[in-house]
Amino acid sequence: MQRIVQSLTVGLVACTVWGCTLAPQYTRPEMPVPAELPVASGLGTNQVSTKVPQQDVSQIGWASFYTDPALQRVIATALANNRDLREAALNVETFQAQYRIQRSELFPNIGADGSWTRQRAFSGGAYGTGEMYALGVGVTAYELDFFGRVRSLKEDVLEQYLAQAEVHRAAAISLVAETARAYLSLLADRELLAISEDTFGNEQESYGLVQQRFDGGIANSLELAQARTMLERVRGSLAQYQLQREQDMNYLILLAGSTLADPSAGGQQLENHDLTLALPANLPATVLLQRPDIQAAEHQLKAANASVGAARAAFFPSIRLTGNAGYMAPDFDDLFDSSTGVWLFSPSINLPIFTGGRLRAQLDVAELRKEASIVRYERAIQNAFREVADALAAQKWLAEQVAAQKAYVEASQQYYDLAVARYMEGIDSFLTQLDAQRSLFEARQSYVLLRLAQQNNQVNLFKALGGGWKE
Repeated sequence: MQRIVQSLTVGLVACTVWGCTLAPQYTRPEMPVPAELPVASGLGTNQVSTKVPQQDVSQIGWASFYTDPALQRVIATALANNRDLREAALNVETFQAQYRIQRSELFPNIGADGSWTRQRAFSGGAYGTGEMYALGVGVTAYELDFFGRVRSLKEDVLEQYLAQAEVHRAAAISLVAETARAYLSLLADRELLAISEDTFGNEQESYGLVQQRFDGGIANSLELAQARTMLERVRGSLAQYQLQREQDMNYLILLAGSTLADPSAGGQQLENHDLTLALPANLPATVLLQRPDIQAAEHQLKAANASVGAARAAFFPSIRLTGNAGYMAPDFDDLFDSSTGVWLFSPSINLPIFTGGRLRAQLDVAELRKEASIVRYERAIQNAFREVADALAAQKWLAEQVAAQKAYVEASQQYYDLAVARYMEGIDSFLTQLDAQRSLFEARQSYVLLRLAQQNNQVNLFKALGGGWKE
């Protein structure tokens, strides 16, 4: 009995191993973008930072790029507690379980069953009572995968699982980048609030001075009204940036998925965050293939390729085996006697002859799905190329804007100091001082916003090159 079961199992597994597949040979599509990424105009080999080594950016951990300890703590908390990322991880586990289900179809499902029957029936002109004991091991409707239909279905689900794993990696990269942007926004709004508080203090002092000059008959009512306009304007900015700072903190808490102490309370300055990637010139466009969204698109393409094989195999005969072996006896004591052995071997074959065009339509659907997957894969590469190209282009011009704006702040400060002195000496009107104060206030605000844009661009470049998925 044991030898019968072993022979049956070995034979079925051997049939599976000998099977072929009708899936097309997979070939990666050509990249629909230039062979090299653009170089940031005027930067030569691009800017180099000693903090980040020149290597494959996708292998650079977020802790190596974001060196601020406060930001590192927030990112670590977000990766551990963010609900969107947790949902993405659960989706990966779901696809993995579905793959295991489909993979099980490659192997025969062997089951054992036992039964005991006691029956009273009318036979031979009289009633009689009888018993029957049975014990068996068997396989039911196991498909011999000669043409690779089951293998192709398994490959389809496997590639979908791998694609979902890349989606999870992309979600982690996006979460790290979004957390960094939210943190930088918090620092920027805190600096803007500090600028407003400093300006408000100056305006209060200026308004008080004009009030004294007005009371002494030196200044007129127009100058007093002009001083008040700037004072109230800055008061509105104070409320605006206080609101934005609280909203930034609320967003960080949402991303972190947990309560947080204010990470900017340690006195970090936006000026200290120099997030510059060290990228060599003539970087090949093939580095984009490391991006998880592109890898996910390629896995989906491979899944579609495998589904074509399953659709092709449906045109060929399907062979299924049903078999069992065991014992059957009217007395339990005789159940395992050599003379009570029973067995059944029942192969079946199904050959599609006429299906009303269903199989042809299924193959067309599979092939169209593959063509659509190619389009999505190429579009993912094109989008990635544009994201990196935009970030590289912005790298130079934002740096020049920041440098120019910093010089403008210095010039505005000099203008303001001179305007105050000339007003106090009675050389110029208060309107000149007011214009100088507005220019300085706006210049300082614009400088902070440009620094924020510059750092956010570096975050986007790091993300666009696939970096930050590991620590």
